[in-house]
Amino acid sequence: MRDDAIARWADLLVDYCLRVQRGETIVVAAELEARPLVEAASKAVVLRGAHPLVRLEIPGLHEFFLEHADDAQLAHVPAAALREAELVDARIRIAAESDTHSMRRVDPKRQAAAERAGEPIRRAARQKRWVLTQYPTAAYAADAGMTLAEYEAFVATAVFLDRPDPAAAWRELGRRQASLVESMSRVATIRIEADGTDLTLSVAGRTWINSDGRRNMPSGEIFTGPVEDSASGRLRCGFPVCRDGRRLEQIALEFRQGEVVAATAADGEDYLRAMLEIDPGARRLGELGLGLNPGIDRFTGSILFDEKIGGTVHLALGQSYPETGGINTSALHWDLIVDTRTRGRIWADDRIVMEDGQWLIG
Repeated sequence: MRDDAIARWADLLVDYCLRVQRGETIVVAAELEARPLVEAASKAVVLRGAHPLVRLEIPGLHEFFLEHADDAQLAHVPAAALREAELVDARIRIAAESDTHSMRRVDPKRQAAAERAGEPIRRAARQKRWVLTQYPTAAYAADAGMTLAEYEAFVATAVFLDRPDPAAAWRELGRRQASLVESMSRVATIRIEADGTDLTLSVAGRTWINSDGRRNMPSGEIFTGPVEDSASGRLRCGFPVCRDGRRLEQIALEFRQGEVVAATAADGEDYLRAMLEIDPGARRLGELGLGLNPGIDRFTGSILFDEKIGGTVHLALGQSYPETGGINTSALHWDLIVDTRTRGRIWADDRIVMEDGQWLIG
């Protein structure tokens, strides 16, 4: 990716997403492949009079830990990491995997144990300003079926780096999404229909959030927290589900009184069941999101992009976002996408508001 595009990306993260102020301490965490963006973001933090705290991860070390740590190590919560999460002002997290399949060899039960142990750190981090982005690597490009150059261009379009003023483009998208938030805030019941999906849930009394790139970059969605005991019906993922190096095919879930009562997958079912057993909250929905990003029009295997595909719906198992009014708690937050762009509909109370990916309101 060109140096000028990376510099614009760094400015977007520091100014638009985090609004970094003089004197603040900002963590910049990434894998080694993201070095160009890490350097640009760190320099941008310095130029705002703030203090960068760089955290670079070496590929393979986390997988080694999960494979070889004993039970006490897996359950350990590092006090220093927890304290850092509590003390810093904000965090830039840059995903940049060199091997997107490295977690395949890890026992899902051991991974689940580590996920539970890390929840206090994630909870503390969620209380601060944060932004997540994803740097283009050859591994991501291969998963998306693109060359690296094609994938870099896709990322630039998704992040609006191809616009004259990326921040202005994000503000404009935010204004368009705000009108949909206003309409959906008057709705009590949502029904989602698509191939293999017929799911009804309540959003009564919950708050819709306009996700306009402040936390996820790219974003382009609105989301809320379903009433925890309300989901009823069937959900079938419209795309393969890629998580922790695994590719799960044809996930199908059945909900009753808000809880997953049946779960199958054509490939990866053992992993699916292990994640559902992380804790009681893992079987309930913590999020309902509506994808609205016009720059993301294809499946890539990276959830940060895929859940924002315009005309799709995603539902997350596990942890709610408290700002939505959701109260579900879990060490899991796992987004599953329903493709409503073909033979799909969303009902809001007794009215069809989206059909075949096209919104009829907002």
